[in-house]
Amino acid sequence: MLKIDIATLFPEMCEAVLSASIIGRARKAGYLDIACFHIRDYTADKHRNVDDTPYGPGKGMLMQADPMYRTWEAACARRGGRPHVIYMTPQGKTLTQERAKELSQMEHLYIMCGHYEGVDQRVIDEIVDEELSIGDYVLTGGELGALVLADCVGRLCPGVLADESCFTEESHWDGLLEYPQYTKPAVWHGAAVPEIITNGNHAAIARWRREMSLKTTFEKRPELLEKAALNEKDKWYLRTIGWTEQTEKEP
Repeated sequence: MLKIDIATLFPEMCEAVLSASIIGRARKAGYLDIACFHIRDYTADKHRNVDDTPYGPGKGMLMQADPMYRTWEAACARRGGRPHVIYMTPQGKTLTQERAKELSQMEHLYIMCGHYEGVDQRVIDEIVDEELSIGDYVLTGGELGALVLADCVGRLCPGVLADESCFTEESHWDGLLEYPQYTKPAVWHGAAVPEIITNGNHAAIARWRREMSLKTTFEKRPELLEKAALNEKDKWYLRTIGWTEQTEKEP
C-alpha cells in the first residue's frame, strides 16, 4: 500500500479534498495511506511561526528550514523509514503521466508544500529528492500541486479504481489522448452516437477507438505523436488526415 505524507500549513484544506470521492473511498478501504502533517506543530517558536524575512533585498516571507526539517523528521519517525521527498515548486520538472506511474510504484512519498516566497534553500538541499511542478505558473502555495500529485499517483495504485482499464485507456497512458466517449441517449440535440460503437463488433470498435485517439491527438496535441509508439496502421491512418512523419529532426 502506498503511503503519502503531505507537509502543509493547511491540513484541513488537504483533508477536505483527499477525504472525498475516489481517493477518499480508497483511504477508507485501506488501499491508500495518506497523512497530513501540520508544519506549525513542529516549530520551536512559542507563537508557532514558521516563516521569517529573507536575507537580502526583496519583499515577502520565507519558510524557515527548521520547522520544515522537523516535520520531515516526524514523518520519518512515524513511518519508520526515509520517504522519497518531493518539493512542489514552479522550478520543478513538469509532472507527467509517466512520472506518476513511476511514483505509484514507490512505498512512501513525502510531499513538501512551500508558501509565501518559498522555502529556505538549505532544507531543500538536505532532504529533497525531487522537485515537481504542475505547470509553468505560480500559485499561492504548494497545496494545490500536492493534491494534484496525490490524486494523480494514488489513482494508479491497486484497488483504488475498479480495473486497470480505468486508467490504461485514458489520455497520456500510451502517449496519446483518449478517444471520444458517449452515453445514453443515442441521439441528443440531433447528434447521434457513432453507429460503429453500437453494433457489438469489438474488433471494429477497438480500431475505431484507436483511430479516434490518433485523430484527437493530431488535432489537439500533435507534438505528442513525435514520441508515441505508432505502428504502420497508425501511421497510414494519420497520413489520411494530414499528418506528415518527420524522419529527421531540425538541427
